[in-house]
Amino acid sequence: MRILSAIMATVATLTMSLGIAHAAYAPDVTRSDVEALQPLWQPDRLDLPKPIRFRHGDVSWLPSLAKQAGWPDDAIPKLSELILRESGGCPNRRGGDKVDEDCNITGVSEWNHRSDTGLLQINGVNYDTKRNKWAAICHELNICTQAPLLDAYTNLQAGLVLYRISGFGPWDPCTWRVCKASTTSMP
Repeated sequence: MRILSAIMATVATLTMSLGIAHAAYAPDVTRSDVEALQPLWQPDRLDLPKPIRFRHGDVSWLPSLAKQAGWPDDAIPKLSELILRESGGCPNRRGGDKVDEDCNITGVSEWNHRSDTGLLQINGVNYDTKRNKWAAICHELNICTQAPLLDAYTNLQAGLVLYRISGFGPWDPCTWRVCKASTTSMP
């Protein structure tokens, strides 16, 4: 026990004496050193992006965010149409949700497609490996649950994964075997 106490006392003495020696030789702090330590974000900066105000039926914010997420320019007009059809431009919407004009959830109209998520109403088979062991979004982006897809940017990135695999096919009802050719004859 005495040996252990002696070692600890020696280590403590060396640590303190070396610390004091280093403090004695510390350089003076200049104004430029202090300025270099200021945070990058300044409350008076004018170039900060403004938060998006999501409103049902409005996707005026989409081109900029879609480009940031990696969508090609030529796909954005069709992407806008799909988002308006799928979610009305409300990123926090799950399948069956009713929303007001400010995208606030006001209720649920249907309970049979609750895994559809966010702007593009991405279905659970695309992110949940319990439903589909090849779920592309889970494998590509490591997003395997619904919650992250309620973020607009993340949902656009996930949608881009599906788009790169099969274009706009995941949002085309005819690829779901529900689109049938008309059998009625025209007069």
